[in-house]
Amino acid sequence: MAKKGNRIQVILECTEHKNSGLAGTSRYITVKNKKNDPERMELKKFNPIMRKYTIHKEIK
Repeated sequence: MAKKGNRIQVILECTEHKNSGLAGTSRYITVKNKKNDPERMELKKFNPIMRKYTIHKEIK
């Protein structure tokens, strides 16, 4: 039987693209350790639609 871990899968969504009104969405899937990082993640990732690096925040 596999033990339950602290690592969970999270979805990161671009904040600038969401506010710009352009079609489509920029989302990334990653994992985080919920014990070490209980707050929502914020990473700078590449947005292929806007063609630049933007801040992506964790969504629920």
